[in-house]
Amino acid sequence: MTSELALLGGPKAVKSDPGDIFTWPIVTKEVEAAVLEVLRKGKMSEIDVTQKFEEEFAQWLGVKYALAHNNGTAALHSAMFGIGIGKGDEVICPSITYWASCLPVYSLGGTVVFADIDPETLCIDPKDIEQRITPRTKAIVVVHYLGMPAEMDAIMKIAREHDLKVIEDCSHAHGALYKGKMVGTFGDVAGFSLMSGKSLPCGEGGMMTTNDRRIYERAIAFGHYERHEFALTFEDLRAGAGLPWGGYKYRMHQLTSAMGRVQLKNYPKLMAEIDKAMNYFWDLLEGVPGIRSHRPPKNSGTTKGGWYAPHGIYHPEELGGLSIQRFCEAVRAEGAPCYPGCNLPLHLHPLFNTIDVYNHGKPTRIANSPSDIRQPPGSLPVSESIQERVFSVPWFKHYRPEIIEEYAQAFRKVAENYKSLLPGDTKRKEPTGGWSTFWATRR
Repeated sequence: MTSELALLGGPKAVKSDPGDIFTWPIVTKEVEAAVLEVLRKGKMSEIDVTQKFEEEFAQWLGVKYALAHNNGTAALHSAMFGIGIGKGDEVICPSITYWASCLPVYSLGGTVVFADIDPETLCIDPKDIEQRITPRTKAIVVVHYLGMPAEMDAIMKIAREHDLKVIEDCSHAHGALYKGKMVGTFGDVAGFSLMSGKSLPCGEGGMMTTNDRRIYERAIAFGHYERHEFALTFEDLRAGAGLPWGGYKYRMHQLTSAMGRVQLKNYPKLMAEIDKAMNYFWDLLEGVPGIRSHRPPKNSGTTKGGWYAPHGIYHPEELGGLSIQRFCEAVRAEGAPCYPGCNLPLHLHPLFNTIDVYNHGKPTRIANSPSDIRQPPGSLPVSESIQERVFSVPWFKHYRPEIIEEYAQAFRKVAENYKSLLPGDTKRKEPTGGWSTFWATRR
């Protein structure tokens, strides 16, 4: 093994053409036929295919009800309305997540209080939730971040003790298990993104799931007016039938539904291969200084499903303080995709501090709050420092050991030769992460 890093003039660790090992989504003839059938029949805006998709999704997840939406943000928005979020209500949400986990609450008159994350799971820290609860708290939003299931036992215990609803954002964790049980089945309601970059890709769509009939019907009343006549059974909801209560039209496009049905049928097999490939990658790097896998303990019954946007945990103190920016730069030079950071902490964005979205005369974050709940720099220390502790890794869609080994070698080679990178390390001030998902979709 050469010790000369590619960044410093040595040969690259990755030499082979990866072929289609990163290609996603996998579009088969079966997918094409299903989509073309809808297209040729002109049924793009009907709901018959969508209803079949919902039935199959609910059966796969093991819940009573699934309601398809035009995107994951809409599914989460409907989930919030479904549980009754309204003016002055607060939801507790991790600061490290995609904005859709919490931002729709603004349109309902509610607001968000951010909790810190656990530095190893990168999910909401149950130990930080309780101190965020106030008399106005209505729900906890749990994000299974980067496919890692959150600590649902502890979270559900807190929710029951304080009579709070739980919304699971499963947009990163399709098919993931927490102690043998599917994520999305613990809380009162769950939302899934099904856009083309997710591990269960259906084009552009979302799914809301629940076992609570009233939550399900409220979501229908909110943005699915075409179902009011046959789906609403509660009298107070039927009294407003015919028009969408939220003024939203959240129907899923049936090209997405058609693709989704095929993808869902094939997903368990695809997910199993991704899981095998990603675990093999991390097994190869076990014990390498400075880097740790972001995955559940083996044989724990907890899994990452399709491993959406896989990352690793960085320990610069084991590599002489080498900056994560310099580390990732060196890995990329070896031929492997590797970028520092993740989603930036939402509590520091102007939208949660200074912007008045609806002309309230004060920032929307506190427009309906009796006190100033904004969280300044320093209030969530793990969320504010995590950018220097996480990095992206290749997302393998196929188990091809000889290819995976080359990519793992790129990371090992850099970590084991870190001393040669220290003299030129001027990267510490470079920005990491982002507000959106650009960092997660790089290969």
